[in-house]
Amino acid sequence: MTKDSKIRINWMRGMYICTIIVAGLCGLGMLIMPGFIRSVNGWPADDPIFFGIVGSIWAASGILAILGLRDPLKFSPLFLMQLFYKSLWFIFIFAPLAIAGKFPAYGMSFVVIFAIFIIGDIIATPFSYLFKKQS
Repeated sequence: MTKDSKIRINWMRGMYICTIIVAGLCGLGMLIMPGFIRSVNGWPADDPIFFGIVGSIWAASGILAILGLRDPLKFSPLFLMQLFYKSLWFIFIFAPLAIAGKFPAYGMSFVVIFAIFIIGDIIATPFSYLFKKQS
């Protein structure tokens, strides 16, 4: 453990558990039973290559989160990746579509889940640890 009071180990573990449940299980479902996942979530048929890439990334995030439960600081860059890709999605995908009035209703679950994860990742990310100058 570290003496840095800004590091919230329990919050990190909570975010790892959320990542396992949300990203890991959804990603695994997208890889194993894509048709079922699409129908349950009301998602339209998509290019299987891109759907598989997203599923693979989310499943990999879930696997890394399992490892993060054991060593939270070592695997904390996962929070940065999630924070960045979700924030970029808000800026480049959600915002333009919402402003144009073309954001599909089935995408609102992403908006809610991504917003919750962005807040959680900001709280969980040990920025002082990750950006500390190595000697």
